[in-house]
Amino acid sequence: MAAAAPAKCFLVTGPPGVGKTTLIIRVLESLKTAYPNLKVQGFYTREIREGSERVGFEVVTVDGRTGPLASNKISSAESLRWPTVGRYRVDVASFESLALPELQVKEDTELFIIDEVGKMELCSSFFFPAVLRVLQSNIPLLASIPIPKSGRDIPGVARLRNEPGATVFTLSKNNRDAMKEQIYSHLTDLLPKL
Repeated sequence: MAAAAPAKCFLVTGPPGVGKTTLIIRVLESLKTAYPNLKVQGFYTREIREGSERVGFEVVTVDGRTGPLASNKISSAESLRWPTVGRYRVDVASFESLALPELQVKEDTELFIIDEVGKMELCSSFFFPAVLRVLQSNIPLLASIPIPKSGRDIPGVARLRNEPGATVFTLSKNNRDAMKEQIYSHLTDLLPKL
């Protein structure tokens, strides 16, 4: 009997503010140091703050391009038609223009980063099908997902969490450094040897 192929889907979850995005960025930075020519595609989301107040989120591609994801400060006629998540209006068109090209499966891609697969991102009807294509590509994927609220998971997130072979890392303030090393080790086992 042949050994099962190693898992290639790594999901980071945990409560809001625990450091999921920071962990993913740190893992990515470590990988880029060890593998300077690593072909990575994807994005992460970053808070937009005015003083101590969070006023929105932006999308940042792994190559550094940025664009708005959501805001509670925008009140144009166009933004009134945008979907809302909590107190934020989600700029789906901006999100799609940056994130979807990053999720195109290319022959030379060696790693995908998706931070995050959450309610705001899932406002795009094109986003989750693109995530599924990444999963089917068999290219390693490091993604973050929200923790279920009141025991209820977002359907797309539940689908990822239950993906055969997916490894879920639950982050806490106490285990962040250990999780970074563990995820880094799993990914380096999958990447082409130098």
